[in-house]
Amino acid sequence: MPAIKSLEELKRVREEALQKKQAKAAAGNIQVIVAMGTCGIAAGARDTMKSVLNYIETNNLSGISVTQTGCIGLCEQEPILQVIVGEEHKITYGKVNAEIAQQIMKQHIQNGVPLKDHVLPI
Repeated sequence: MPAIKSLEELKRVREEALQKKQAKAAAGNIQVIVAMGTCGIAAGARDTMKSVLNYIETNNLSGISVTQTGCIGLCEQEPILQVIVGEEHKITYGKVNAEIAQQIMKQHIQNGVPLKDHVLPI
């Protein structure tokens, strides 16, 4: 990023960042984040990610962004999947295999009810 040389430029950059943040947190916008650190991948995070993407494609869902992140620091709970709906608090699920990912997508993403059995208390 080039150096900011004026107060006006700083204000413009700040406004752009705020707009991006608001767009991300807009009501109805859903983020699904899969932890893909080394331990997550070893525990099956690739299958979890494929399951989420297949569910979205099969059910023709929109407004969902699926991303990956590195290690979250809860290796014993891998694979880990996080869900953020609009401006709600992030919900973190642990030990999410492909089947549980499908349940989360149906129950939490489509019906708005978190899958309590796999929510991690973070």
